Amino acid sequence: MAMDARRTAERLRSVTAELSDLFYERDDVIRTLTVAMLAGQHSLVIGPPGTAKSELARELTGRIEGANYWEILLSKFTAPTRMFGPIDVAALSRGEYRQVFDGRATTAHIAFIDEIFKCSTAALNETLGLLNERIYHPENGGEPIRCPLISAITASNELPAGDDSAAIYDRLLVRLEVGYLADPSNFAGLVRSAVSSAAAATRTTVQLAELQHAVAEAVPAVVVPDAIVDALCTLRAALRREELIASDRRWRQSVRLLQASAFLDGRESVDSSDLSVLTHVLWDSPAQRPTVEREVLQLVNPDAREALDLADAIDELETELEARTGQSREALSDWAIREALTKLNKAGKRLEKLLSESRTPGRGTAERVMGRQRAVHARVLTEALGVDASLVQDRL
Repeated sequence: MAMDARRTAERLRSVTAELSDLFYERDDVIRTLTVAMLAGQHSLVIGPPGTAKSELARELTGRIEGANYWEILLSKFTAPTRMFGPIDVAALSRGEYRQVFDGRATTAHIAFIDEIFKCSTAALNETLGLLNERIYHPENGGEPIRCPLISAITASNELPAGDDSAAIYDRLLVRLEVGYLADPSNFAGLVRSAVSSAAAATRTTVQLAELQHAVAEAVPAVVVPDAIVDALCTLRAALRREELIASDRRWRQSVRLLQASAFLDGRESVDSSDLSVLTHVLWDSPAQRPTVEREVLQLVNPDAREALDLADAIDELETELEARTGQSREALSDWAIREALTKLNKAGKRLEKLLSESRTPGRGTAERVMGRQRAVHARVLTEALGVDASLVQDRL
């Protein structure tokens, strides 16, 4: 890897570390969005309102100095001209039909499109053209305009409902789910951050030219060994057995993501750890994601798959807690002490061991499950034993 490209990767790693300090429980999301940008691909962040989707996207895209940034909140009534360029009224008065492209999607290097699935029918084809081919067909029927778009981050509170939205959904290679904070300690940190006046954090940036060089030259130069090709074939077969079938195009585009992942880590060759990014690529509905995650992590890091098994056990305990609502305090306390807390503490110790031994691939999974363990632990303490979980926060 050339020195300039190595420096770009180092700075992008600093960016992801800084953003991880700002946004709790978003390490994997931040890294994956950065990988998608390096691969020249588009991403979707999906989750309920109030989960910092927009703030995170703006903070990441704002680290690219010199880039034309474009942002829009779509609705069913958003006109194509609002996205790609309004009519030049002064020129129209002279009998000329022209559009003003400055500050619109047609000149953007980086874009953030909020509520992407509310794209109007009128703007659908042009939006697909922007995302697919990076071209725009002017309103006056002139020659198509080539757009400099490197990557778009999109966001939505819900999955697409109609065929029109499904066409856009298919073009978003990376799909990331976000939820409300699960770990009580992270929630406490969030509350403290709202009332504290901490000094401004370090703010690393990357120049547009550096990013463009990485996307166009450095990332495609990363070696993809035969062992990785074999792993992809194995993964495809495993997913097909589960009746999960991704398109050939999606598999092909995924290879560039693997190269981008290796580049970000400062490596000249893809290795098995990079396969973990595919957990955000090879599913269509959130219900399919756990299956994809298990099959990917089986190839990458069996310890991370164990974390998923622990997650299932934790979910079962939470379901049982909800089913016991209405029981006497004595019965609920007895169950909590004899069964729930014993299992949760055992799971917590195992997760701590997995995290201490974990390599980067799959670490995000273990961290997410640890957050679930702490959240369910807190619920059991509060709802079954009547204990204020915040008083034992340091032990969660």
